[in-house]
Order: sequence, then C-alpha cells, then structure tokens
Amino acid sequence: MSEITNDVIWLTPEGYERLTAELEELTTVRRPEIAARLRDSKDHGEFSDDNSELDEVKFEQAMVEGRIVDLKSVLLNAQVLTPAEVSNREVTIGTIAEIVNTKAKKVRKVKLVSSVEADPTNEMISVESPLGEALYGSKKGDKVTVDAPAGKIVYEVKALSKGVK
Repeated sequence: MSEITNDVIWLTPEGYERLTAELEELTTVRRPEIAARLRDSKDHGEFSDDNSELDEVKFEQAMVEGRIVDLKSVLLNAQVLTPAEVSNREVTIGTIAEIVNTKAKKVRKVKLVSSVEADPTNEMISVESPLGEALYGSKKGDKVTVDAPAGKIVYEVKALSKGVK
C-alpha cells in the first residue's frame, strides 16, 4: 500500500478522522520519541554490533515510518463520503445493514466500509471481505450467501440505514 495511486479510497467521516489522528500521533509523538531513544543510545555509546535494544528501536522506527507513508497515501487518495453518497435502499460503502443469519437466527448490524477502515470486532466490515462482497448491492429482503470457513452462511437483509451523518 506504500505506493501512491490515483485510485479513490472511500472513507466515512469517522474513518477519515481516525486515520488523520493516527497520522498526527505518529508524526508528532511517536516519531520524536523514537528519535530521542536513538539519540540516547548514541550518546551513551550503545551503538555496538550486538545491541538488541538498538535493533528493536530501529525496527520500531521502520514500522512507524512505513505506517506514516501508508497513511499519507491513503489520505491523499481519500474521498470522504457525504450522506448523499450513501444509500439506505441498497448496501454500499457507508450503509449500515441489519442482517439475520437464517439458520442461527442471530441478528447483526454491520457497517460496510473500505478495507483501510475495516474493524470486524466493531462490526465495520470491509467491502472486500466475503460478507462485504455478498452484501454489496443487496436490498432489504434480499438473501445473500457467504462462503465462510465453517461453510455457507445465508443472511437476510432486514433493514438498511445510512451510516454517515
């Protein structure tokens, strides 16, 4: 993802704010903290060939810098969804779908989002996931089938609402 592309990345306003805040945290807090730790190691003569703590800090620095590049690329290509761009008639990015597992009768509310915003533990489902792909374009009353590791699961779309305000 580090490569800059011209592809639009659709984000909800909340997702845009979260990614912007993460970039701010990494550039203004984490990056300076790591730089200070590297300076401290250098000042204390801890630059030896066998310094696992220094290697750990350098690895952490590489991870932070990589994430900064990724976030800048995402935000550069981001288009923030407005309520007018989100449907409550069919499932699109930004739609909240109330779905029921037709076999287990378990009801879930999921919000369809782009892959960079996905957070399955909070029911924010990527449009590129099996469930997201199955739901995309469906309407209230439709039944969709998802190929899951445990087998095929059929969901019925019970209600749709806009997940963007």
